[in-house]
Amino acid sequence: MQSFRTELENPLVEKDILELEKKIRLFREGKMDEEKFRSLRLARGVYGQRQPGVQMVRIKLPYGKMTLAQWKRIAAVSDEYSTGNLHLTTRQDIQIHFVSLDRTPQLWAELEKDDVTIREACGNTVRNITASDTSGIDPEEPFDVTPYAHAMFEYFLRKPLCQEMGRKFKIAFSNTEKDTAYTFMHDLGAIARVRTVDGREQRGFKIVIAGGLGAQPHLAVTTHEFLEEDLLIPYLEAVLRVFDRHGERNSRHKARIKFLIQKIGIETFNELVEEERLALTHQRYSVDSWQLTVDSRQVDSSSSFAKATEDESIKFADPLKYELWKNTNLFKQKQEGYYAVYVRVPNGNISSGTSRRLIEKLQAVIADDVRVTINQGLQFRFVKPADLPYVYQVLEAEGLAAPGFGSVADITSCPGTDTCNLGISNSTGTALALAEVIEEEFPELLFNKEISVKISGCMNSCGQHSMASIGFHGSSLKARGQVVPALQVLVGGAVLGSGEARISDKVIKVPSKRAPLVLISILNDYKEKAAKGESFADYSRRNGELYYYELLKPLASLEQLKDEEFIDWGQEVKFATAIGVGECAGVMIDLVATLILEAEEKITAAGECLAAQQWADSIYHAYSAQVHSAKALLLQQGVHCNTQIGILNDFDRHFTEKGLYKEGSSFKQELLRMNEQAPTAEFAASYLEQALAFIAFAKNIRESLVSAGN
Repeated sequence: MQSFRTELENPLVEKDILELEKKIRLFREGKMDEEKFRSLRLARGVYGQRQPGVQMVRIKLPYGKMTLAQWKRIAAVSDEYSTGNLHLTTRQDIQIHFVSLDRTPQLWAELEKDDVTIREACGNTVRNITASDTSGIDPEEPFDVTPYAHAMFEYFLRKPLCQEMGRKFKIAFSNTEKDTAYTFMHDLGAIARVRTVDGREQRGFKIVIAGGLGAQPHLAVTTHEFLEEDLLIPYLEAVLRVFDRHGERNSRHKARIKFLIQKIGIETFNELVEEERLALTHQRYSVDSWQLTVDSRQVDSSSSFAKATEDESIKFADPLKYELWKNTNLFKQKQEGYYAVYVRVPNGNISSGTSRRLIEKLQAVIADDVRVTINQGLQFRFVKPADLPYVYQVLEAEGLAAPGFGSVADITSCPGTDTCNLGISNSTGTALALAEVIEEEFPELLFNKEISVKISGCMNSCGQHSMASIGFHGSSLKARGQVVPALQVLVGGAVLGSGEARISDKVIKVPSKRAPLVLISILNDYKEKAAKGESFADYSRRNGELYYYELLKPLASLEQLKDEEFIDWGQEVKFATAIGVGECAGVMIDLVATLILEAEEKITAAGECLAAQQWADSIYHAYSAQVHSAKALLLQQGVHCNTQIGILNDFDRHFTEKGLYKEGSSFKQELLRMNEQAPTAEFAASYLEQALAFIAFAKNIRESLVSAGN
């Protein structure tokens, strides 16, 4: 591990990696609780997978952007530490699988050489921040949201308040009212807007909050029709403080912010957010809106490729296929004379070898700004019209020139039973079969970008089936004493724009091998019976759940099952359910000794922040240390603990009211003093002294309780 100290320039990153290596060693030696270790590695992007003994590592790419050097670095890391496959996700991340746990620190160090992180890509943290893939190049956008997404990513990375929340927190930016980033399904969504104030244009965002898919989909609610741009990051900080303090922590299925707002109501939630305002790190936070603007001059206008294509030296075996590709996979940028090229990547899987060849052959004709899209594809920017034939030729040689990006044929799917613990039936094989159906039976739908087909391996909706026009999620059925791989069919989801959407209706469950027939039935029905010009969204909503139940009922019958229907897509043996324990939500740590130890670690961090003049972060570390210590004492007395605010109330009930705690009239009031004034050097220092005294008190009480046999 010494090489990390000399090769990495960022001391924070070096400390992170050394800490991960240390904790892995302690875990291997049996000196660290398994649940605690799981929580730590998840927050560092290391996720257990279906196959025992190996890990999935999630690489965090804010708004899906990577430079060519970063892409090349990720490909090299996949070759060295994984299987040579890069999996593009619906959250614009890249995942690599089958990684040895012991090698994850070295893997991370290699990525950081090109400023790529895995920190907080998993666990109870602020996850990767996604954004519309046309940000910065869209003629319809009021402004580029990229700098705001990047500033938010940097601001909250390693922020004390969002390291150990009750659950994950997902954020998305849409650059137009079309809401191409699907803000409605996020914990917090921001849609770019402008208004005129005193004759001057002012930037801001419509804010929606508490959306989510999963087993219980919930559409986000609007909190601001217009929030000024420099209030955005302070507002999110206040939201996270409320979520951290009041959010559920025992039941992982109820620990998302959508459940908190359902419980207390949006009005009460807004009041709690306002109560946090004074204690925020910044009351306003300005973002340099030009810092990440892509410069078209990154593309060499005198490239030999441009000269070759201008001479029409590139000929195609099938010119019509090239024209189809141009009509479906290009986006005309607002920058005059440039196009963005989209690449359909089946199931989001692209090899490291293909990645390197694309980088080598395209680097002269595309910008140094590649985007992973939310439908698991790729986008290349600033391509000149003269270079399009060459780009197509390169993609075709790699089998990546399929037309219909973002169309019905471009099907979203999660890894499912390929690697995920929670996968029930195969999603990737189903996706390939359904794409083939569209291309062969409905070629006209390669131009249709209104109807979406999405598949998840289970009900948790990583494949976003809950918002699809036609969705599927993994399930199972029983017939003839055997288990049949099955898919739950959903119909009617739609993106309405401006943060509004429709959740799809659950219709019926069918054997997995009949998914192509389901798709054909639904699409033929729409083709034959919809009114002229009627969208699928309107048609499916008009007909409703019962209509589709009756339409698909014959395909759900188990009376005439064929032998091959007992075998899942992409498999050779009969299906059997094998569901493990998911790790998306992190874990709960209730061990008393561990909580005291963590409190001491947070006190150390508070002191470091104080020395670095990071007053708000120091205060929050000191707050967390006291909450952990209080929880430890309550648990030792057998008191059930849940939310942080509940811990404060319970501590007063069991300790303050019984005269065991005498530092103030109320522990809760003492702790929440941090919301009563702005974070200053003086207050941060006094609050740290309070925390130190409380931890000493907690240790003494614990020792006395242990001595008394409690």
